[in-house]
Amino acid sequence: MGTSATSEATQSPFINILNQCVEETWTEAINTLLPSIHAVDRNATQIWFKFYPLALFEALQSASDEAKLAQALLLQGSYHLSNQIDSSHRFLYGHRYWPQAKAAVIKQGGSHQGSTVIDRAAWLSDQIMTVARETATSLKIDPGLLVGITAVAFMTLRQTGITAFKAAAGEVLLDKKHARKTAEQILKERARDDSQGLFGFLKTVDKKWTVVFDENDEGARYKLNHAQDLAWGAADDRSRDWVMLDPRCIEGPIPVECRSASCGTCWVGVLGGAEKLSEVAARESKKIKEFGYIDTDEPKPLIRLACQAQAEGAVSIVIPPWNGQFGKQLRSGKSDDAIDGERGQTEEAVN
Repeated sequence: MGTSATSEATQSPFINILNQCVEETWTEAINTLLPSIHAVDRNATQIWFKFYPLALFEALQSASDEAKLAQALLLQGSYHLSNQIDSSHRFLYGHRYWPQAKAAVIKQGGSHQGSTVIDRAAWLSDQIMTVARETATSLKIDPGLLVGITAVAFMTLRQTGITAFKAAAGEVLLDKKHARKTAEQILKERARDDSQGLFGFLKTVDKKWTVVFDENDEGARYKLNHAQDLAWGAADDRSRDWVMLDPRCIEGPIPVECRSASCGTCWVGVLGGAEKLSEVAARESKKIKEFGYIDTDEPKPLIRLACQAQAEGAVSIVIPPWNGQFGKQLRSGKSDDAIDGERGQTEEAVN
């Protein structure tokens, strides 16, 4: 996942403390910050941190052979955050303020604050909140719009290192039309369901719902039937050459292989409309934990397997640029060689 800040020669006290914050520290800090994050980015921020887990980054970084471990964990796609410094968070509303947030975090990265810290989670949430408020004041906007993207910037710095973080262009990757949308407009669009016609309220069959898979692209949407799963609906989308855009996408915009919750290829984040998807069944709940995507017992979580989640209304999702199966292996604390050996034995038994 690229060069970490931990491997760079001279670090400020701030960077040193940041590098000591483990996965649990980040989870606690983000949970503390959630009430302060504007509603438009509350789900998006949590999803981003699921898309780029620190535990996976650290496992790959410490592996004796990263490529071998990635193969053992069945990682596909672009899972190196260092290659996506400006683009990974495009689905956050706060992406609009990325240049300012990035600059503020770089400034904070040279700080001598926090050379001795006891409660790292409190320190981390305080640092993020301080930078977000200062940036919001300079931009004269609601601080809540900056908290999520600032937290993302902190983690991006953590995983990529100060040199690469500084070197990134700091671009806003939105066209003018979408950049002008307000947070309230986006929240309203996420809540809206499709009209079913004059007597649509009488329909019990033939209802169709819209799935938006990129809120910043007017063409990134498709229709599916009521109670149809997200993957089947996406498979009917022939609007683009999806394989050319992403080799994982053999049919439609959502990568999919098995359709039985066995491969984890089709995981997605739900920005809006999670309540309009079917509840997680026992198999999906078990598998998304094993894959490492999310560990929760919520009936309708923000991370779903598209081949299992059935739509009962319009939803807005975001498709991660990679997939894999790492949760069970990383929780076991086994070395990359042991994981690779187990994977090989499993494949041999199947064959």
